[in-house]
Amino acid sequence: MVDRILVVDDDQSLREFLTITLVRDGYEVDAAGSGAEALRRVAEAPVDLALVDLRMPGMDGLETLRRLKEVNETISVVIVTAFSTTETAVQALKEGAYDYLIKPFTVAELKLVVGKALEERRLRWENLRLRREVELRYTVGNMVGKSPKMQDLFSTISRVADSKATILLTGESGTGKTVLAKTIHFNSSRKDAPFVAINCAAIPQELMESELFGHLRGAFTGAIANKAGLFETADGGTLLLDEISEMSTHLQAKLLRVLEDREIRPVGGTKPVPVDVRIVAATNRDLAQAMARGAFREDLFYRLNVIAVNLPPLRERREDIALLANHFLQKFASESGGPAKVLAPEALACLERCPWPGNVRELENIIERAVTLESGPIVRIESLPESLRRPPEPLPHRVELPPEGLDLDAIMERIECDLIRQALERSRGVQSRAAQLLGTGLRSFRYRLQKYGMADRTDDLAQERSQGDNS
Repeated sequence: MVDRILVVDDDQSLREFLTITLVRDGYEVDAAGSGAEALRRVAEAPVDLALVDLRMPGMDGLETLRRLKEVNETISVVIVTAFSTTETAVQALKEGAYDYLIKPFTVAELKLVVGKALEERRLRWENLRLRREVELRYTVGNMVGKSPKMQDLFSTISRVADSKATILLTGESGTGKTVLAKTIHFNSSRKDAPFVAINCAAIPQELMESELFGHLRGAFTGAIANKAGLFETADGGTLLLDEISEMSTHLQAKLLRVLEDREIRPVGGTKPVPVDVRIVAATNRDLAQAMARGAFREDLFYRLNVIAVNLPPLRERREDIALLANHFLQKFASESGGPAKVLAPEALACLERCPWPGNVRELENIIERAVTLESGPIVRIESLPESLRRPPEPLPHRVELPPEGLDLDAIMERIECDLIRQALERSRGVQSRAAQLLGTGLRSFRYRLQKYGMADRTDDLAQERSQGDNS
């Protein structure tokens, strides 16, 4: 499709020069001698780019720019002026101009600016199209996705959001379990009541009972006043128990009783307090393995696992990356009060190649960083971290597939265990350093230690390091 350009200038000779030059480059060109005439032309037929003279009788260039943007938000505008000052340029850019040309300019300068302006306009239009598509078809609350797995998840949410059933959310760190819990809450009849979240790994276990159930004055040292727990705070609403696998077995027994009886007993109290709370639990651990080790109660698991929802990792739904990236670009634009930036095609291609071990949370952080570093309207690949732009390193050796086949999971587990063991030995048991050597987060690394039963190996190495330091 041929791009349409509108030349707006009261100088007839310049209008004719620009028209002839741009037509030779294959553009469809129209011309107007004033701002008012330009508005009429834009109303008659769509325009992709307008070259607008700054100094015109009647409606000047800046006013024409404002009015054109009101008629067509996706139109690109380049201001043409012989009276450029810093103030004029800044004002034009604030009003939404893509760039400005200073008279006299060369044909090469004209072609360069026009080409870049049309590229920016195409990217902005694609961004707008994607955003509207997301809003209409691929969004539930703050969850975004068009992949089959996410569409199935959205379907499940629509069926269970308004029930009273307990929900167990599983998925890797960063996949959006907290966002999903909020989406469930705000799509239910409880949406006007509180949504309360607690991270079971972030609070010392000795304080956890008081935090959940509250306490009475004098119940323990420091309890100088009655305190309502989170169950009472969330009464009528939803309580998210994040990282439920980190809860002590002692407290798990008390939580089980609350789920069965729908009443709590504050620390130091003797009278039960009825509560009406919808429980959503979340974990990135394998609760089946935790039950096998005796670290998680089987009866509590069945109480929580009434409705199980698994969030897929981002690497398993790459078709959602463009939607998510544009969603975050719009989010950060709203927070800053400026126009949304757009991703250059090569930047998007880079994002779609990445393995995303940190999932959606990592993608959001990358987009925020790129938006902050990028001064122009287009987020180019140079604004992405160098580690993302670097092509993946080839495997050190090729594994041959035997004729009889193999157990892929078992082989991958052996390779992973061996690499973790090497990283621990090289870091002398310092988990944060070992995680860095493997290019993974500390939480993910600790999860793997538990998964493969290697936590004792860390303790042994730490003890060896301590003995070596003391000798």
